[in-house]
Amino acid sequence: MILAFRQSTRALRLGVLALVAFVAACRAPGTPGASGIDPATRSSLPTGDAPQDVFWRALHGLCGQAFQGRLAEGNASDSAFRTSSLRMHVRQCSGTEIRIPFLLGEDRSRTWVVTRTAAGLRLKHDHRHADGSEDAITQYGGDTRGSGTASRQEFHADAHTASIIPAALTNVWTIEVVPGATFAYALRREGTDRRFRVVFDLTRPIATPPAPWGAAP
Repeated sequence: MILAFRQSTRALRLGVLALVAFVAACRAPGTPGASGIDPATRSSLPTGDAPQDVFWRALHGLCGQAFQGRLAEGNASDSAFRTSSLRMHVRQCSGTEIRIPFLLGEDRSRTWVVTRTAAGLRLKHDHRHADGSEDAITQYGGDTRGSGTASRQEFHADAHTASIIPAALTNVWTIEVVPGATFAYALRREGTDRRFRVVFDLTRPIATPPAPWGAAP
């Protein structure tokens, strides 16, 4: 009877270990753990006090969370952003890339992609159709030209942007992260009155939205 008990206990322990291994294997690389950052990714985060290092860690700290937003500044062409729900989801994080879907109502075509480069940080806009195919206007954005601040980084339009959207040659996008308070995404077009800004409340996380078009569920 004692032998049977020991065998049963051993089988139970093996079953638990197998379950733990299965869960670990199923977790996709770069997805957040309980702390919001995948442990394997945490070790690759910059540890310095340079503004872009601090900014990157703050952005990473939001991984796995979603938030509701509002249009804070815009013009007549932005009417849909005034009447539809605005949600952002810091969905995928690695040591070099962070993907943030931006949902306009049920429109899941937009994803902000922030990457670390040898020269600084880069912002790109990944636009997709409902079938997952790329939109004709996609992958536009730009790079930082300075160190910025720990809470604010500016991205100046690159050559690809100018080639597909000539009017956007002077675009400057901004991302701001104030931990525990707000996240903001903004656009200004130098030499014009074009302004756009959405602000998200980081104090009230919301339910995770559906995956952006073209991404795995």
